[in-house]
Amino acid sequence: MGGTFDPIHNGHLRTALEIQQWLGVAQVSLVPSKQPVHRDAPGCTSEQRLAMVDAAVLPEPALRADAREVASDKPSYTLLTLQGLREELGEHHPICMVMGMDAYLTLPKWHQWQDFLGYAHIIVVARPGYHFEPDEIMQRFTSANRVTDKAELLSKPAGHVLIHEMTPLGISATQVRQLVTRGNSPRYLLPDPVWAYIKDHNLYGYLTN
Repeated sequence: MGGTFDPIHNGHLRTALEIQQWLGVAQVSLVPSKQPVHRDAPGCTSEQRLAMVDAAVLPEPALRADAREVASDKPSYTLLTLQGLREELGEHHPICMVMGMDAYLTLPKWHQWQDFLGYAHIIVVARPGYHFEPDEIMQRFTSANRVTDKAELLSKPAGHVLIHEMTPLGISATQVRQLVTRGNSPRYLLPDPVWAYIKDHNLYGYLTN
C-alpha cells in the first residue's frame, strides 16, 4: 500500500488493517514515496514521512513500514517498486497493490501502468455503493482483468483487479495539515506517536507556544 503519507493518519492505518484481515495475510506493507511523481511536493521530507509511518505501525504487527522508495536513488515509480518486490519474493508469490478508487482511475497517467499486472494484482478500495465511472481506457482495462473472489488473488502471483468495498474513515492528510497549520490539534485523527513527531520536529507550520 503506497502513498505520500503526508502525514500518515488513522484512515490509512484502518484501511491497511482491514485489508490484512480480509485477505488473511500476515502483513500489509506501507510504502512511503520518496518524491511523488504525479503530485506536488510533500510538506516534509521523505525521511520524516517514513519516520512517522514507522512510529504509527510500531504497535501493530500486522502492518509494517517499507523504506525501499525512500532509500532508493531512483524516481518513485510504482513499476520499479513492483519489480523490486517481484525480484525479492520470486515469480510464484502473490503480490497485491492496494490503492483507492480515485487513484485507480488515473492509472493511464502513471509511468508504464499497463505493465503493473505483470508483477502484481491491484486491489481497489471503494466506498460502499460507489459509482464506477471510468473512461474508455479504464473500462476496457478493468473489464479484461477484474475478478470478484479474493481467493483468485491468492492463487496466482499477479494479473487481476479486484474492487473491494470498505467504509473508509473521513480523514485526509490535507485536513490534518490544515489543523496543524492553524494551531489546532489533530489528535484522534492520527496516532499519538505521529502527532508527537510532528510537534517535536515542528512540521506543517507547527509552532511551540
